[in-house]
Amino acid sequence: MTHQTVGHVPAHDGGPLADCPDGALVPPGDEPRCPVDITLAALGGRWTPLVLRELLRRDRAAYTELSAALPALSDKVLSDRLAQLTAAGVVERHRTPGWPARVHYVLTDRGRALEPVMHSMWVWGTSRRTARG
Repeated sequence: MTHQTVGHVPAHDGGPLADCPDGALVPPGDEPRCPVDITLAALGGRWTPLVLRELLRRDRAAYTELSAALPALSDKVLSDRLAQLTAAGVVERHRTPGWPARVHYVLTDRGRALEPVMHSMWVWGTSRRTARG
């Protein structure tokens, strides 16, 4: 009889991470191939999930609205995170001509598809907060 660690899912059984074999794990800087790595590349970096959370709470958001909702972020960090999310196809940046020019950010369909991921993070965090009492 062999011993199996509790919670261990053998790679050959087709579990939820079966399509992410060891060969799909790549060093930092290379193009990710594992679905988890791809998701982390889009959401990576401190504060990125919180920027996404704020965009999920609104249909569209101006930079100033995001800045007010996330006061701990410097302008540089917020700009970097919005650029990252835009490059990942999660957010679209819309500029309205005029003086001053107005810019707002809107989630793409790809961005809206991250809502269940964010919800799962919310549920997990809520259970941890409750457990700490």
